[in-house]
Amino acid sequence: MLERLNEALYHLESNLGREADVAEVARIAGVSEYHFRRLFSALAGMPLSVYVRRRRMTLAGADVLAGDLTLLDVAVRYGYGSGEAFARAFRSVHGIGPGEARRSGAVLTAQPRMSFRVVVEGSTTMRYRIVEKEPFRVVGRKARVPLVHEGVNAAATAHVEGLDAREIVRLKELAGGEPDGVLSAVVHLTDSREEGAEVDYWVGVVTGTDTVVEELDALDVPAGTWAVFDNRGPYPSALQELWRDVFTQWFPSNPYAARPGPELLRTRPVEIGAETDSQLWIPVERDSSGSPA
Repeated sequence: MLERLNEALYHLESNLGREADVAEVARIAGVSEYHFRRLFSALAGMPLSVYVRRRRMTLAGADVLAGDLTLLDVAVRYGYGSGEAFARAFRSVHGIGPGEARRSGAVLTAQPRMSFRVVVEGSTTMRYRIVEKEPFRVVGRKARVPLVHEGVNAAATAHVEGLDAREIVRLKELAGGEPDGVLSAVVHLTDSREEGAEVDYWVGVVTGTDTVVEELDALDVPAGTWAVFDNRGPYPSALQELWRDVFTQWFPSNPYAARPGPELLRTRPVEIGAETDSQLWIPVERDSSGSPA
């Protein structure tokens, strides 16, 4: 699969002068557009759109400094219909406008061309199972929080601590499905998995689709396939490493792709630094392109 991903990146690089056809890029990679965006973001640490813009502006910066083309010609070369739009994109990457960049001593920012390769760091194995699950409902409380890749997520912690004892008791009474007990659910609002990207963060329980509790929020989840990962380690570092490894190691090595849906997490106990048993549920679908390369 890494070979196909690199072919897709080569196609992107060859077409920086026009709007990226993500559907075509995903086809070359052999996955759905949704999965390609998620996988790229997890592997690269930035959304695909950000990478493309940075690469365009890296090449455009070299053309601007060379001085062989007018600024408008450079803008057109990289797919911008006006000098103003090009200047905004240029400034967002380099911190200065293209006119300023032509002055001597200007400092620009370069985004290196990206490629993916396998780096062997150890012999860690990942325990998982595939589960077919009927439709269900998550009932609980939700909040919008930023993604945090390392350390404690203060916003998520504050949301959990904001639940009173009566709500926790009520949630435990409502729990009626797998994964059992009180859990968290993350719903990604965009294809970005970079630090700080906002997500809807739920604390709740799995129930039947007909469960209605007026004082609580509800999230309906359709039937589908789930990859379930069991993990044990210090909280939250072991869990954050598991989440990372699922997208950077497991998906490229297995014939499954991510599909839209909440990512569910059950942890016992939830104490900073404590050895925690975790179970992570990721919505997946069989990769129709076949076995990974």
